[in-house]
Amino acid sequence: MARPRKPLLSRDRIVEAASALVDSEGLGAVSTRRLAAVLGVSGPSLYNHFRNKDEILDAVADAVSAQVDLSMFEESDPRDWREALHDWAVSYRAALTEHPHIVPVLAQGPGRRPAGLRVADVVFGSMVGAGWPPAQATYIGALMRYFITGSALGSFARGFVDDETAYDPADYPHLGQAHLLADRRRQVDEGAFATGLRALLDGLALQYEQMARTGNDTVRPLPNRA
Repeated sequence: MARPRKPLLSRDRIVEAASALVDSEGLGAVSTRRLAAVLGVSGPSLYNHFRNKDEILDAVADAVSAQVDLSMFEESDPRDWREALHDWAVSYRAALTEHPHIVPVLAQGPGRRPAGLRVADVVFGSMVGAGWPPAQATYIGALMRYFITGSALGSFARGFVDDETAYDPADYPHLGQAHLLADRRRQVDEGAFATGLRALLDGLALQYEQMARTGNDTVRPLPNRA
């Protein structure tokens, strides 16, 4: 009886295996030798699809970028620029929190990654289409990436130990409840993200309205909401 054939090696299989390693063990777990062992192939066969480990990690990062919802920026979508930025930021952060170990790679920028470049293109084009000057649209894309990736790089709440004795009131009179933060990590971190995102968008809305008042011809008035 013929032995069952192994699935053909492909870019998708390599990226899937690398993603699983990154998610479970971190960036340091990924090597061509380790991936070859996981996939049941010889190490050199990976080089038919990727030149090196960095290209593999780039592909893993781009697969995460591809999970980000961009539908709010479509011309047929009724959301205005502020609502679109909000909903995109929530989707972006959700993708990153599902794959936190790849965030340092994503934080470096899109490079040549197709999905990452698609995100940058759509966000920039949508902001310009909404009336933001190109320079400001660039700044908005940058600050949104800083904020979103920064929020996903680490947990504020997890940075506090759950030992009440670590917070002597003589030394830290305002940290009497700090030992409770670790157990409330999700609530604290999501609340901080929502608060920061709202403040960021409020500030952008004020700038937008100020540009409209000063007669900037490129700025379109905010649409009326039913």
